[in-house]
Amino acid sequence: MDKESAGSGVPADVARSVWTTLRNTAESGLARGALEFFLKTESPGGPGLPASLLISLIPMSPELTPEPDEFARALADRAGPEVQVDVIELFAGRTVRALTETTMDFHVHMPGDVGYLHLAFSVPLSGTRSSMGELRDAIAHSLRWV
Repeated sequence: MDKESAGSGVPADVARSVWTTLRNTAESGLARGALEFFLKTESPGGPGLPASLLISLIPMSPELTPEPDEFARALADRAGPEVQVDVIELFAGRTVRALTETTMDFHVHMPGDVGYLHLAFSVPLSGTRSSMGELRDAIAHSLRWV
């Protein structure tokens, strides 16, 4: 964060806030089985963090893995009315998608009912209804099991 904000005119309190958010995201992800964390730091409009992706694996025993429809209902109840939750078809299979103005989460049902692969996108500057949001959607739709 120090490297990216140096000379950019970003106020120190904003840089600290972003650093804290990144640290909390990484720590929270690690505690929940995160496998990868991707962060796009370049922004055509100047300073800011235009997008991130956190990939987590949520392994479960087959008898405890909920079907996508059941998982979507539980997620919608927990998330609240500001989150749009639905079940969509990806090449990788039935997927629970949770969408807000700036976040896009895909819970991809893994083959063999062994859990879910979670793709957590954040698009804080442009939002999910933008070309950056469309790119995130395309990334999720390109997922395939090999």
